[in-house]
Amino acid sequence: HPLDSLTPNEFIRVQAIVNQSHPTTTNDITFQYIGLNEPDKQALISWLQNHRTTPITAPPPRQAFVIARINHQTHELVVDLLYDNIVSDHIHYGFGYPLLNFEEQNSASQLVFNHAPFLAALNKRGLKVEEVICETFAIGWFGETKQNGRVVKVMCYYLDGTVNLYMRPIEAITVTVDLEAMKITDFRDRLVVPVPKAAGTDYRESEQKEPFGPDLKGITVVQPDGPSFIIDGSRIR
Repeated sequence: HPLDSLTPNEFIRVQAIVNQSHPTTTNDITFQYIGLNEPDKQALISWLQNHRTTPITAPPPRQAFVIARINHQTHELVVDLLYDNIVSDHIHYGFGYPLLNFEEQNSASQLVFNHAPFLAALNKRGLKVEEVICETFAIGWFGETKQNGRVVKVMCYYLDGTVNLYMRPIEAITVTVDLEAMKITDFRDRLVVPVPKAAGTDYRESEQKEPFGPDLKGITVVQPDGPSFIIDGSRIR
């Protein structure tokens, strides 16, 4: 069906087509989004009407929409999966930036562990570096007329006795990272706020202590004649 999601093989083909058009030997490429570029509605309606009477009717052209960062610019590309080529390549110059990907988030969050002021801040609080976990957060756009690039804020948490890291934030430390340069551009340690205690925050079953609440009573759901719906590919009737 023309509206079926891209398959795993199509994702691989799309990445290969973009990489061939922008050789990675001379370009720094990251993929922020790949998805189906839905066909024109009128073309889709026409295909559906013809498909009912002539099932072998060729579907509308299958295309993918791609958002990629190529040499620090945001490209919006349309890739034709029939001819394996790029039919549109537009550079976005306006406000707004593409999604963060896992690689750059991991790289940004690891920068703090080689940053002397951050390590000193942990030492001042009596915290163990190996028990610290950091994450990145987009800082948002608040109407600035001058673009400041792709910047994230790094926030850190403390484990040491719990896996529920969000219950133990390391507060009053602000780290700002420029993703394009992949470096820390601002660090602030405003004041020392005690980290909440780990006791009573761990939700793992192995860490729970008696007394436990009452067991739930059994429940059974039965459909003797089967479900009242039919799944056909990505369609539910």
